[in-house]
Amino acid sequence: MDIRLTSLSDPALAGFDTIIDARAPLEYAQDHLPGAINLPVLSDDERAQVGTIYKRVSPFDARKLGGAMVAANVARHIAGPLAGFGGGWRPLVYCWRGGQRSGAFATILAQIGWRVGRIEGGYKAWRALVVQRLAAPPRAPVVVLDGNTGSAKTLILTRLAARGHQVIDLEALANHRGSLFGAMPGGQPSQKLFESRLAMALETLDPTRPLLVEAESTRIGALNLPQGLWHAMIAAPRIRLDVPAKARAAHTASAYADAGDDPQALAAIIDSLRPLHPAERIAEWQRLALARDWPTLSLTLLRDHYDPRYERHRARHDDGRAAVVTLPSLSDLEAAASAVEAAIAQKAP
Repeated sequence: MDIRLTSLSDPALAGFDTIIDARAPLEYAQDHLPGAINLPVLSDDERAQVGTIYKRVSPFDARKLGGAMVAANVARHIAGPLAGFGGGWRPLVYCWRGGQRSGAFATILAQIGWRVGRIEGGYKAWRALVVQRLAAPPRAPVVVLDGNTGSAKTLILTRLAARGHQVIDLEALANHRGSLFGAMPGGQPSQKLFESRLAMALETLDPTRPLLVEAESTRIGALNLPQGLWHAMIAAPRIRLDVPAKARAAHTASAYADAGDDPQALAAIIDSLRPLHPAERIAEWQRLALARDWPTLSLTLLRDHYDPRYERHRARHDDGRAAVVTLPSLSDLEAAASAVEAAIAQKAP
């Protein structure tokens, strides 16, 4: 049974117990449907081998070799990961375009007696829905939480989400803290996987409630924000946190303490700032990093690098009507969240 998805939250998906991505592992790693497990009918090497034979020898020889590989791999999946499922289990299978790979897998599963479905158009159909969702503005009115580096915007939004506010943590989806030193363990997802995660978050929004997001540039690490969301953020009302530099530096030193775990990587990041700053300043930052003087390093980076960049960005995109929440310190983030909450009530459309 083929199903045609009409939206990212298509009710048809709920009718299946397991979503199986039959593509090769590298294809799956780049992007996949939420919750899908990878049971490839061809490994990465096998897929490359079949493709080479298809081009250099003949399509028939490629299909013959591919058929043998698919049969062997599907047999391993049935005897392994799928061995514990009973007759009532309902799998949904897809591959790149809903063609031969998912078709072969689905046919064997159906012959066993499982009521198997297949996504019409495969991953490409899913990807088209993601692109469609990201091209449109968010369904909910956007409110942007702004503030210079170190203002604890992410932590305040986390507290607001715990209080029931509608929040999308863009940096969590991108697995990056958004700054030059913001790399996170595990690295960033691919652009497509980031977009799929973001599209799903946008899909489930309540249009009657404001959506809170953190102010970002067009890129979070190596990933680009989709234009639909970016334009909505630029046009959205803003709440700006005004926090003293020393408090922001202390928070930054604590939040980025792990950056000092790799001295060579830290030195390389500082060195990458040479085109933007005098050699004496770069040397001083390198000295502070070597001495592990994180509070002083944080303060000077904020003062001489991040704050000027924020002000230039704000001059381009801030209409001067942002609500300003002044926080003398960041010692009580619950109180900070309450202050932002009050500002949201006034600013939300």
